[in-house]
This record gives sequence, structure tokens and C-alpha cells, in this order.
Amino acid sequence: MENQKWYRTYLFIWTGQFFSMITSYAVHFAVIIWLSLEHRSPEVLALAGIAGLLPQALIGPFAGVFIDRWDRKKVMMFSDGFIAICALAMTFLLRNEQVDLFWIYALLACRSVGNAFQSPAMQAIAPLIVPEKELLRVSGINQMLQSVSTIAGPALGTLAITYFAIADVLYLDIIGAVLAITSLFFVRIPHLKSESKGSIAAVFTELKEGFGAIHRNRGLGYLFFYAMLVTFFVMPAAIMFPLLTTGYYGGGKWEISLIEIVWGIGMLVGGSVLGILRIKTPKIILVNAMHIILGFSFLLCGAFPSTWFIAFVVITTLSGIAMSIFSAAFMTTIQEEVEPKMLGRVFSLYFSMAVLPSIIGLLFTGLIAEKVGVAPSFIIAGGLVMLVGIASFLTPKLMQLGRRESANADATL
Repeated sequence: MENQKWYRTYLFIWTGQFFSMITSYAVHFAVIIWLSLEHRSPEVLALAGIAGLLPQALIGPFAGVFIDRWDRKKVMMFSDGFIAICALAMTFLLRNEQVDLFWIYALLACRSVGNAFQSPAMQAIAPLIVPEKELLRVSGINQMLQSVSTIAGPALGTLAITYFAIADVLYLDIIGAVLAITSLFFVRIPHLKSESKGSIAAVFTELKEGFGAIHRNRGLGYLFFYAMLVTFFVMPAAIMFPLLTTGYYGGGKWEISLIEIVWGIGMLVGGSVLGILRIKTPKIILVNAMHIILGFSFLLCGAFPSTWFIAFVVITTLSGIAMSIFSAAFMTTIQEEVEPKMLGRVFSLYFSMAVLPSIIGLLFTGLIAEKVGVAPSFIIAGGLVMLVGIASFLTPKLMQLGRRESANADATL
């Protein structure tokens, strides 16, 4: 029987996560602005990106095993608490006049460890609470909240780094984590009991089961593979967005903030469409089409003349719309194709599998920026992502994803 009270539970979760996301985006963006203006180096931004991704990529698959074993509500609470403790420690370490980049990288790495548990756990609780027919709408609302955060977060982060030292900005992280943890005290999230043993061999066995869930579903395997390719092509260019804004289009900190804000507005529009309307277009078509639109947007960002800043703003908004719809449709597809008891492992594996190739790309970011140029990097990355989208439409096994749910839905009408 469907739980008619599911929306109340999710309202509490959304409220806490909303404030957590805003403060998290604010801190992250403040750090990026500080690095961009203080060092103006692609290598520094690339190392910051690696520090923020590598820990999550390495421990993510193992984190997924424990997310499926443990109470997912407690996993989210402890991971938020860990991030808050790390931020508090960093406020004392970053008090020096001359901030050591090592501590900035360490901060990003600590946040990455916390996110390795928090993000997959958040995605894995939805099927435990939300009726299956509402999953895409809930994913759309999740994207709306994330979008509002990407609008408000950069503005808040810009103000914070303008008037406060980088160490003081980190208090925002602590405030957001406390609010997120508090909201979880008021909800009950079903706990899928696991009889798994705590041995190392059992951990690897369950990790293998997670791989098996992907391997047995050929369409899901292709979905993961193409998403990995997109991340690999996009990440080195995306990390240089601030440099494209300042170096190519001649902007400053407020222009950097504006680009982040319109990206968030685009995500808000995309999430709103999915959250408000009942979209009947098959989700896999949405995923593939958004690959093409995202790639085309990146291509135009690098192809516009340097005096076309307004056009750059507009096309960045389109990028946000594409990313929002892609993310919601992608996550919902996984939630529908994978058993709830396996979702922690599968989401963790995806986050790790998508991130590891992108780290390889980030290692070459400085070389790419120096040899190719920032704007041409966007053109190349965009073109490659468009090719991935076209290849996705030409992959029969991938295009079959979701047909079971559609057939079941039609049978009930």
C-alpha cells in the first residue's frame, strides 16, 4: 500500500538538505573564487578539482556497501556531521595571513569523504519513501532545490569572500550541516535490514553484487559507460569556467558569480518542468537528448567571440537546463532499474566510475589550457559530448531501458 504521508517525510528532508546545499555551494564557490583570483592558474583549479573528487572516487564503492548495510538516515547524519567537524578544524588552520594551498586541498578532500556517503545515501532513500510513479517528479523537485542553491549559493559565497577571510567563510558549512542533521531527527526512514557479515571478504562480495547488478542489465551498463564518457570530456573544460569568464570574456568576481547563478537558474527551470508537469517522454530519450544539448552548449561557450558575454550567459543557462533534466532522468532510471537494497552500492559505483576518468582528464587541464587554449577546450569537449549523445541513440540495449515500466503503466490504465 502506498504511503500517503511520504510527502511530509520528504518535506523535512528537503528543508534540511536545502539549507545544507545553499551553504555548501556558498563555501565551495567562495573557495573557487579565492583560488581563481588569488592564483589565476589552471593547474591550481585542476588540483582543487582532484582533491574534491579523488577521495570520493576511491572510497565510494566501499561506502556503498555500508550504506546498504546501515541505517541510511544515520549515514546522512554522520556524514553531514563529519563535514561540519572538518570545516570547524579548518577554520583554525586557515587563520594565517598566508594561506597554504595544502589546507585548501585538505578541506576539499574532507568534504569529498563526507559526500562519498551522503550523496548516494540521499539518492538511495527515495524509493523507500516515494511511490514509484512519483520518482521522476521527486527527482525534478530535487533538481529545483539544487538549482535554487546554485543561484543563492554563489551570491552568498561571493558576498562572504568579499567581506570575510576564507577561514570565516567555512562557518557557513557548519551551519548548513547542523540544520540538515536537525531536520533528519523529525523523520522516519525505513531501514532495510541486512544479514551481511562484517568481514573484509563479505564487503568485497557485496561490492561484486553491486557490479553484477549493473553487468546483468546491459542497458544500464551502457548508460553508465556513456555518462562516464561525458564526465571525462566535460570535467577538464568545466573546471576552467572561471578562467573562461575572466580570461576570455574579461569578467571579474561578479561575472564569475553571474555565470554560476544563471547556471542555477537553468537548473531551476529544468527541475521545475519535471517537478510540476507529468512528462511522458521516455526517460532514456531525455538522458540522450540532454547529452547533445549540453555538448552543443559547451561548444558555443567556446565558439562565441570574446565580446559576446551576454550570449555566453544565455547559453550557460541552457546548459543548466540540460544538466538538470539529464540528472533527474538519469537518477530516476537507476532507481527504477535497481532493487532498493542494492541502490547504495550502485549509486556509489556510479559516482566513482564517473569521477575516476574525469580525474585523469583534470591532470591534463593545465596542459590543455596552455597548448590548446581555454575557449578551444570548450569547443572540443562540447563536440565530443554531442557525439556521445548521438551514439546513445544508436545503442539498442540502452534505448530499451524503461520499457518494462512503460508497459506496466499502460497495463494499469
